[in-house]
Amino acid sequence: MIFWFEELENLIRQMKQFCISILTFFCFTKNNFSQTTGLGSWNIINLQYNHNTKLSFFGETQLRSLKFYDHFHYYEYKAGVMYKAAKDLRIGIAAGSYQTYKEGGDFVLPKNNDEFRLWPQAILTQNIGPIKVEQRYRVEMRFTQNGYRNRFRYRLGLNYAFGKPADNVKPFFAGLSNELFFTNNEPYFERNRLLFSFGYKPNKTSTIHVGYLHQFDYKITDETGMDFFQIGYLFELNSK
Repeated sequence: MIFWFEELENLIRQMKQFCISILTFFCFTKNNFSQTTGLGSWNIINLQYNHNTKLSFFGETQLRSLKFYDHFHYYEYKAGVMYKAAKDLRIGIAAGSYQTYKEGGDFVLPKNNDEFRLWPQAILTQNIGPIKVEQRYRVEMRFTQNGYRNRFRYRLGLNYAFGKPADNVKPFFAGLSNELFFTNNEPYFERNRLLFSFGYKPNKTSTIHVGYLHQFDYKITDETGMDFFQIGYLFELNSK
């Protein structure tokens, strides 16, 4: 299995370099895509149950708007399972519903997209000094109102925790992540998503984060929006 993930990582690295080249070129070609301007909202609630040190279950819901808590156009809900296969490797699978509405108001019909999605993923982590580095690889099998699609996602995240530790956990963190989306069909590259975030963990079970997310889409019509204020809440329980 480790060999398979090494091969997958090499393939994703090559694809990432290719996608970055495409992104650099098209960032200066505004006529190739259409997105709304202004700051929208991106809201996340995540529930996680850790059955033991290896096995965990999670559920998540999201609600997004194209203006600041106005013109709500998107929601999703999903659930899945994660398994710690090695010290720095977690694998999992999840499924969910993803609904995108038209622009111009709250949940305007007809929908841009009505989708069921199934996705396996692998997460590699390592520590470089005080920085935690996370690489996430996800394969999405998308059953949309316009037919079946594949999509592949790679996210690189950096996390720095700070503050006086409580229960061996530092209460604050700053994060930076960048994610690439691509498909097996032309034009291959679909999206780039950049997130700056700041978080606070008031106790063992709760984590709150706020951030700014910038999204660049290339020839995508099923979801719009460029800049978002993001807020998220994680509630985590252990079996013991």
